Amino acid sequence: MKNTPTPSIRIATSSVIASCFLAISSFGLAWFPALATAAEGDPDVLRRENLVAWCIVPFDAKQRDPAARAEMLVSLGIDRCAYDWRAQHVPTFEQEILEYRKHGIEFFAFWSVHEAAFELFEKYDLHPQIWQTLPDNAGTSQAEKVESAVREMLPLAERTRSMGCKLGLYNHGGWGGQPTNLVAVCERLRELGMAHVGIVYNFHHGHSQIDEWAANWKLMKSYVLCLNLNGMNRQEQPKILGIGKGEYELEMIRTVVDSGYDGPIGILDHRNELDAYESLLENRDGLRWIRNELHQPGTGGPKPTTTSE
Repeated sequence: MKNTPTPSIRIATSSVIASCFLAISSFGLAWFPALATAAEGDPDVLRRENLVAWCIVPFDAKQRDPAARAEMLVSLGIDRCAYDWRAQHVPTFEQEILEYRKHGIEFFAFWSVHEAAFELFEKYDLHPQIWQTLPDNAGTSQAEKVESAVREMLPLAERTRSMGCKLGLYNHGGWGGQPTNLVAVCERLRELGMAHVGIVYNFHHGHSQIDEWAANWKLMKSYVLCLNLNGMNRQEQPKILGIGKGEYELEMIRTVVDSGYDGPIGILDHRNELDAYESLLENRDGLRWIRNELHQPGTGGPKPTTTSE
């Protein structure tokens, strides 16, 4: 037979629970970050499960091999990777795929074009996004430049469509890095039947576009396949800055969250002098600060200034 609490115990227990709720009301959710990030209205697109690691292969100061890289991602709780590479990494393409599979990591995207990689994608039934810089092209008028870019990108668009992969037009400065041009080329390719073509936008290539961010984001949002974040100042130095350490990324990310965007969010290394683990950790934790600040100002604690533990 179960022991039934006496009325006095039940009353005491109720009083303790009531006191706890009173404490939460009095001190606010800033003291309870786990509750703050779970509450209604939380910027869920910034959750850790939605993050993609980017620029962690050639830029890693420790030059990890595929096995060590996969273990690093697991230790950070990041289970998607956009794979960038250099010529020396080609022989380990297959090992990278196998290590990701072993550790439950999604091979989310692949930088540019390489036949060896494309053959492996077919072998392992992989369909990553393919990220390709939109080139600057010849022409005197805007229409001529758009058509030139479309002609140059069309073969890859057709190839990726046949592979079942999305093609992301990647901003990297110049004419091809301007949001209006990215959208114009994307729309034209879609008119030609390339519905899988979209945009990959990088904050770290958009320092000069900070003032126009709200308008540019509104223009691009429906085409964006992945948004890669960075700390943002008006000057381009340092070009790569941890999330939360700049002056403008909080409000820029607020614009993204308020728009209802629910696509992937990239965080990057891209610094030869740093261990990729430290860079990803800095950005992962900086983004957590942003997330809390967007939910309720003041709940994130001190603004990030150094890499956290």
